[in-house]
Amino acid sequence: MNKTIRRASVFCLLLVLALLVRVTWVQAYQGQALADDKHNRRNLIGQYENPLGNIIVGGEAITGSTRTGGQDFAYKRTYVDGPLYAPITGYSSQAYGTTMLEGVYKDILNGSDTRLKTMMDLLTNKRADPGDVLTTIDRDVQKAGYDALQGKQGAAVAMDPATGEILAVVNNPSYDPGRITGANDEKAWEELSADKGKIMENVALRKPQAPGSTFKLVTLAAAIENGLISSIDQPTGVPAPYAIPGTRVDLPSEAGPAACNNVSARTALKLSCNNVFAELAHRLGQDKMRAMSEKFGFNTAIDTPVRTNPPSKYPSKKMSVDQVAQTGIGQFDVQATPLQMAMVTAAIENGGKLVAPHMVSEVTDSSGNVLESLRDPASQQVMSERTASMVRDAMRTVATEGGGKAAQVSGAEVGGKTGTAQRGVNNSVAPLAWFTSYGKLGDQQIVVAVMVENSDTDRSEIGGGKLAAPVAQKMMAAWLKR
Repeated sequence: MNKTIRRASVFCLLLVLALLVRVTWVQAYQGQALADDKHNRRNLIGQYENPLGNIIVGGEAITGSTRTGGQDFAYKRTYVDGPLYAPITGYSSQAYGTTMLEGVYKDILNGSDTRLKTMMDLLTNKRADPGDVLTTIDRDVQKAGYDALQGKQGAAVAMDPATGEILAVVNNPSYDPGRITGANDEKAWEELSADKGKIMENVALRKPQAPGSTFKLVTLAAAIENGLISSIDQPTGVPAPYAIPGTRVDLPSEAGPAACNNVSARTALKLSCNNVFAELAHRLGQDKMRAMSEKFGFNTAIDTPVRTNPPSKYPSKKMSVDQVAQTGIGQFDVQATPLQMAMVTAAIENGGKLVAPHMVSEVTDSSGNVLESLRDPASQQVMSERTASMVRDAMRTVATEGGGKAAQVSGAEVGGKTGTAQRGVNNSVAPLAWFTSYGKLGDQQIVVAVMVENSDTDRSEIGGGKLAAPVAQKMMAAWLKR
């Protein structure tokens, strides 16, 4: 009997020791991991137990916090002019997570970032006071683009080419992120998620599509850099009519074959002669075309700090000669966002130097101390100053004599490029209308890229010069005429 009791006692002691070891392991080694687990509801409740930090535009908060009166979540996020700034802020939702700047800087805005903690916070394990995110967005340019896109479905991006600062990111239609910030906003979420959530798509940054003739700027830059064009005013020797290489199919141009036969690069850009740019791409070949595209940012995820995902694309898979030729006019499998085409134009305007685009200037703590600064972004010389100057010269002709006249800003130097990109099998879907441009007045400069997906315009009237250029004009004027 005593032997049985002793064995039972030893067994129970071993169980107690095992339990103590397990408890110690969980508390000492796994405790923090469990505390930080994204499925830990206490963390989510903690994020909203105090007012959140703010996202700032022009010194003013475009976000806020309000009491909920609920038991779990003391506060929820609010937005000022929510639809206007939704492509920048994204949303901070108790039920559906965070996106855009709200997501990138979630820890700063809810006070959980370790850089925010004071010595007293560390001793008491208290959540720190939240910090703020200061953006580079200009309210006037943002509003001008948003208003100009009303009645159209599209997107636009504006940048300062000298600094890389993103001045505007506009989508239309847009949505009010304030509708889905609470824990019980299922109905609003279902409405916004209808049609595969297209209303919440960040088209300006995250929906690459065929850039059409605006991509001819990349083709022209590549041709000059590689010695195919030494002067934009000399005849290119490219005939019209022009058969796509490797086929017997003629490639038409809107201006007609007589106007595009053996024209100069300046005239080809002004009239958007497809034959010239298809032949230049054919002569350059896929590798040189891709190399030039990638210098501008194609095939790379760009952190603004909101990531461009998927990135704009120039095909890397081996193409046939006819496909390479089609990429020269921004068709086949070339895809770009308005941000990407703004980057192309920014490098051209900035003497060939591309400054990394960014929409945040500083991240601060609750006292205004800078935790992170993006005021000195990286830059890269993607083409020579000579090449950039030649392309700018041709772009000015587009804006003064060609299809970009609607982008003119009184007193300013303006250059641009129109684009109309085919979509669907046999062009069955209404084409995209593009316009990318730069404007300069005194020491002020700006680049704007606009893409219109749909409008109430008759299909025969769809074109970058008619639909997209007026939007760019309003945005450039808001910056240059301030």
